[in-house]
Amino acid sequence: MTQSIATMTLVVADYDAAITFYREQLGFVLIADTDMGDGKRWVLVAPEGGRGTRLLLAKADGAEQTNAVGNQTGGRVMGFLETDDFATDHAAMVARGVKFLEAPRYEAYGSVAVFEDLYGNRWDLIEPKL
Repeated sequence: MTQSIATMTLVVADYDAAITFYREQLGFVLIADTDMGDGKRWVLVAPEGGRGTRLLLAKADGAEQTNAVGNQTGGRVMGFLETDDFATDHAAMVARGVKFLEAPRYEAYGSVAVFEDLYGNRWDLIEPKL
């Protein structure tokens, strides 16, 4: 049996703001935006070229979910955006206004820099050494 993680949920405050951030600042593509009724939508985004996991952008519903927006992993890095050209992608993201929390680092496992999404969730931009 072969399995993979296809989609992960990311709780957001606003569908359209999240779509704009992931498309315009990170360069992701919008895969689906389907009205589910009662103000809910099925919104999927993924990196251009789409190898790997997609993000389901789910609007917070209720106080508990609203409190999780921007802190879904308690301040730890939540996601790892893997690239095969760190320098080019880092420069493009900086030019598009992505907030990096550190200068690029060159570790034994690869090139990496931590950035935040529009709500403050932390991500690594990483080019692993193979």
